[in-house]
Amino acid sequence: MIVRKLADAAMQGRCVSAPGWESNRLLLKSDKAGFSFHITRIVKGAELEMHYQNHIEAVYCVRGQGEVVDIAGRETHSISPGTLYVLDQHDKHILRAFEELELVCVFNPPLMGREVHNAEGAYALEADAI
Repeated sequence: MIVRKLADAAMQGRCVSAPGWESNRLLLKSDKAGFSFHITRIVKGAELEMHYQNHIEAVYCVRGQGEVVDIAGRETHSISPGTLYVLDQHDKHILRAFEELELVCVFNPPLMGREVHNAEGAYALEADAI
């Protein structure tokens, strides 16, 4: 059994950040659960273009207001508490935060722990582990 607390993530080196976001990575590849689990905060005003070419991501909004834009489909979807979106087709997208967003994110395959977005807005399959 694995038990972790969000409040301990930073002390355990499980907090990763880059301009516009901070991710507390509570479950990683080394935990051997088959997915990774993160609590991510997107700062108010952020506009992040991402394209997870190597991962499927499910995102559930806990707090805040924003939108996700499917670039290929040219569709815009509102995000508010209770909204789930899944990037099941490796969708190239833009995430906008009108307020600070708090998101629960699940990745498959699981992240190693230290990943940040590359120039294409993706995470590499292999990165340094925490």
